[in-house]
Amino acid sequence: MKMAKGMSFDWRGLLPLAAGTLLLLLGLFCGWQTWLIADEGQAAARVHVAQDQAVKALAQELAAQRATVTAAVATLDPAAAMQDPAQATATLRQRLPHALALELYSGTLNEVLHANYREFGYAKAAQLMSAQTADGTPPAQSVSHGGSDRRLSLVVPLGAPDRAQGWAWVELPFAPLRQRLDAIDPAGGRLDLRQGDERGDMRLLSHGAASAESEAGGKPVPGSAFSVGAALPRAFIVLPHSVLLAALLALFGLGAGAFLLWRRARSAVEISSEPEEPVVPTEIPQIVREPAKLVAPPTAPALSGGDARAAVDPSIFRAYDIRGIVGKTLSRDVAHLLGQAIGSLMRERDLREIVIGRDGRLSGPELAGALSDGFRAAGIDVIDIGAVPTPVVYFATFHFETGCGVAVTGSHNPPDYNGFKIMVGGETLAEDAIQDLYQRIAGGALVGDGHGAYRHVDVAPDYIERITSDVQAERSLKVVVDCGNGIPGALAPQVLEEIGCEVIPLYCEVDGTFPNHHPDPSEPSNLQDLIVSVQKSGADLGVAFDGDGDRLGVVTRTGEIIYPDRLLMLFARDVLSRQPGATIIYDVKCTGHLKGQILDAGGSPLMWRTGHSLIKAKIRETDAELAGEMSGHFFFKERWFGFDDGIYAAARLLEIIAGDALGRSPDEIFATLPKGVSTPELKVEMVEGRNYRFMMNFRAKAAFEGATLITIDGVRADWPDGWGLVRASNTTPVLVLRFDADNAAALQRIQDVFREQMLAVDPSLQLPF
Repeated sequence: MKMAKGMSFDWRGLLPLAAGTLLLLLGLFCGWQTWLIADEGQAAARVHVAQDQAVKALAQELAAQRATVTAAVATLDPAAAMQDPAQATATLRQRLPHALALELYSGTLNEVLHANYREFGYAKAAQLMSAQTADGTPPAQSVSHGGSDRRLSLVVPLGAPDRAQGWAWVELPFAPLRQRLDAIDPAGGRLDLRQGDERGDMRLLSHGAASAESEAGGKPVPGSAFSVGAALPRAFIVLPHSVLLAALLALFGLGAGAFLLWRRARSAVEISSEPEEPVVPTEIPQIVREPAKLVAPPTAPALSGGDARAAVDPSIFRAYDIRGIVGKTLSRDVAHLLGQAIGSLMRERDLREIVIGRDGRLSGPELAGALSDGFRAAGIDVIDIGAVPTPVVYFATFHFETGCGVAVTGSHNPPDYNGFKIMVGGETLAEDAIQDLYQRIAGGALVGDGHGAYRHVDVAPDYIERITSDVQAERSLKVVVDCGNGIPGALAPQVLEEIGCEVIPLYCEVDGTFPNHHPDPSEPSNLQDLIVSVQKSGADLGVAFDGDGDRLGVVTRTGEIIYPDRLLMLFARDVLSRQPGATIIYDVKCTGHLKGQILDAGGSPLMWRTGHSLIKAKIRETDAELAGEMSGHFFFKERWFGFDDGIYAAARLLEIIAGDALGRSPDEIFATLPKGVSTPELKVEMVEGRNYRFMMNFRAKAAFEGATLITIDGVRADWPDGWGLVRASNTTPVLVLRFDADNAAALQRIQDVFREQMLAVDPSLQLPF
């Protein structure tokens, strides 16, 4: 619209009005803030009173439940009950009709110690095993049966607690605890029933305002693993938490605003008293109306499956972990999406808490932080245990009873690599489960409306104590420990010292650039410094670890490299001496002598595919007590948790050597193990993806006369006097080969046959044999 000629508008007159109004509003806002700040302490006090009431009410309910169960169990004769558990259980069911589950276990709890924890339940096993160390009886806790089926669990002794002949496990409805909690007025805040300790816990129930802010810690409920957390009302306070400052700002705003408005009103009165000459327009303004242009509102761009695939490279989703090159195929965004994808999977399985740890690589903190943000966005609570070896992450999933964990690690790969080893619900994800994560990201099937909690916990002391409380060397051995500047350097020397060994550290300073040698003990060239150090120091043995500590390498004083398949023979002898008939698993790269050694020791040998995730899945399936891979992964279920742990394996090796009844040296002990003529792992580098295509063609075309073919993982050809193997690595774009025979002539013959067959498929190959 056009303005008439001669007409003007003085904007300066509005400035005092605007300034005064804003100052008044500011004063009113600061007054409101003053009231909120003053009420903050009283609001917190009211919530804390409610917290105390909740603790008292829950303790009373638990005491009543325990008294009922204890009275019922006390009617049993302990000796008779353990002789006929079925009858005793039936009797208890009659006396405890409201019990949802009831089981009896021996006083030694051996059946729990050797249980398949994935099926048995991590929390259940931990509560029962605590009966052997608890003062009195184990604390009450909660167990989940999936979905909303949460129960109260009690463990009650049959007989006196200090000499119990058995233990009764009883599951009761959780509803009475919920009713007790809901009966308490949270006073505008929120009360959280949590389970755990200061090192890590999980929220079971909440009552009150969802937006309230949780305080660290909580007040324990006597006789249980529970605590009641207080979440204070969330007030919108933007000023510093000072009543005096807020009040002064309020007075200033109100006073200054009122003054400016008063002055403007006075000036307006004075001006209006003077006559004003009217302004007469010389033209009648013409109003011109133009049709309004319709503009569509902007729309948020949708993230399609194709866009997601472009952002996330599918090649990083490998057979048993996720691994890529930082800055190329791996970034903060990828880590965040991965956290959301795993978190979404956990939400579907009613899992709400996960452990995150990382190795010593330079990219670790950034990727772990983004991963944590993704989990929290999916509504998952994060327990961050910092820079630790991968086995400590696995340990923490048992220790905190989460069953879920992610180790951010590039393992033995070059410094510019990093990746993720993932455990959900007690299972280490592999193959289809890994690919499903990619499909979730590509399809946008991600939960993103959550607000998961975060806490940082140091679990290393618990890990060390758990090992050293069980494993001890009967005599002191001098050991050189080469960590290759990987994260095991932060813990391995201390663990081996505390089991009674004299440790000489070599490259134990954590440095993600790996300045001395690559942290891969499967490569003989990476063990040369260790061999020299062992010989110069006169040590009994040398041990080496990979970049994240889940693999072990060993050398002797004579400079011999003891390959992992021979170490597995020694471990098998030891385990089978206590667990006769147990299944021992080994991968396709291990020597043919291993099967006979396991059979001779009274075990059941089982060959399986290479890969830590695949081996762990097979352990759960077969209930095996021990497993090992040629790469140096060792999985002890006997006396341990069944995951691969190079540090723990080193401790068990030193325990065996130090406890030798004949007092033999390590070289003398290893000399008793059969040894053929063999190669280390040989590798043929290829471009990404070509190794898989080669293996498809090789498997279809190769022919080995007189050999037994095993194709569960690559192609292994076994002759009576030796064998050869070629397979595609699932971690790097290479072919992996190994040969083993009774003598050099047989080894050469087998290599010649493989060379001929491989070149027939691809003549351009540069073979290392």
